[in-house]
Amino acid sequence: MKKSIAIIMMLLAALCMVTLASCGGDSSSSQSTASTTTTSSAQTTTAAAAEEPAAEPAASDNGVATSGSALKVGMVTDSGTIDDRSFNQGTWEGLQRAAEELGLECTYLRPNGTTTGDYTTAIYDLYDQGYRFIACPGYLFEDAVREVQQECPDLQILLIDSTLGEDVGPNTIAVSYNEHESGFLAGVAAAVELVDGSVGFVGGIEIPAVQKFNWGFQQGVIYANENFGTTIEMSPENFIYSGSFADLALGGQLATAMYDLGVDAIFAAAGGTGVGVINEARARRLAGEDVWAIGVDVDQYSVGDMGNGESCILTSAMKYIDQTTYDMVYDAYEGNYEGGQNIVLGATTASVGIPKTNPNLSEETMQIVSEVEQMIINGDIIVQGTADGLIP
Repeated sequence: MKKSIAIIMMLLAALCMVTLASCGGDSSSSQSTASTTTTSSAQTTTAAAAEEPAAEPAASDNGVATSGSALKVGMVTDSGTIDDRSFNQGTWEGLQRAAEELGLECTYLRPNGTTTGDYTTAIYDLYDQGYRFIACPGYLFEDAVREVQQECPDLQILLIDSTLGEDVGPNTIAVSYNEHESGFLAGVAAAVELVDGSVGFVGGIEIPAVQKFNWGFQQGVIYANENFGTTIEMSPENFIYSGSFADLALGGQLATAMYDLGVDAIFAAAGGTGVGVINEARARRLAGEDVWAIGVDVDQYSVGDMGNGESCILTSAMKYIDQTTYDMVYDAYEGNYEGGQNIVLGATTASVGIPKTNPNLSEETMQIVSEVEQMIINGDIIVQGTADGLIP
């Protein structure tokens, strides 16, 4: 009888040790945020994917697949929500599209806050659920990624909108964009289409990606004024950082103030706060005012839908986040994910620009923008990624 009890106690002790094991060895870093989790599982492949034999999964030391059909892909959202019609949504749509085509399980977590601790907790939660590819969209993830890549060496991390320099881990890819080139093209488009008047800018948190959108936009307007006969004004009081990517009301208030000052178009690079700017532009256009909003990150034409077949979005300064995420998932699936890199994407890689279809831009404007874009690609126009000589 005593021998039986001893065996049972040994088994229970072993079970507890297995339960407590995690990638970081710190149970406080792995508290679940399941209440904010949404899972989208794709159990079927597309016809094209079905024609190819399933890749043999590569397993990590703990037996969890790091590539192939058993790979689980996830994402942790940045400030804002998964349906922000901007940065988070673009990342998620690329991840989800690849997962659906490849028949992979995918999910996302929205952290309980925006601190490094909140981000690391969410990443660890996904890792502990078997996810070995995790996309982290945003500059604010840098410190969290620095920690997690050391604690979870078999985790493939995609850090979007940032560079880690020498700190990039062997299984991490940090992707940044030349937002200033995209902003430049949007500035040229807005100036050429408006011809005269004034423009403004509402940014979110004052981080490099948002700043470069701003600086590129200003340079585009200046270039149009100097080369295409436009007379667009820019005043420092109309170039503002809101400090938030998720304050819809604040975006509306800032837009109201600018439009009341006579601004004709506002470039909103502020996530959910920017949607507040777009909402104000929509309301004013419906009331008969000739004002516009300019979208960011993704084609936000549909965000400005006025319900009458028109939109208040003049154009959008885009970076193709969805395509980047999509491509990286495919690389991970096929075993071709090459970590340890800081990658910069821009006009030369067809990774930034304005939408191919812009219903509110004339054919003449689109032709001019196309020619300017080619000049950037050829190196005939160099767009600076700094504030030198510009409104900071």
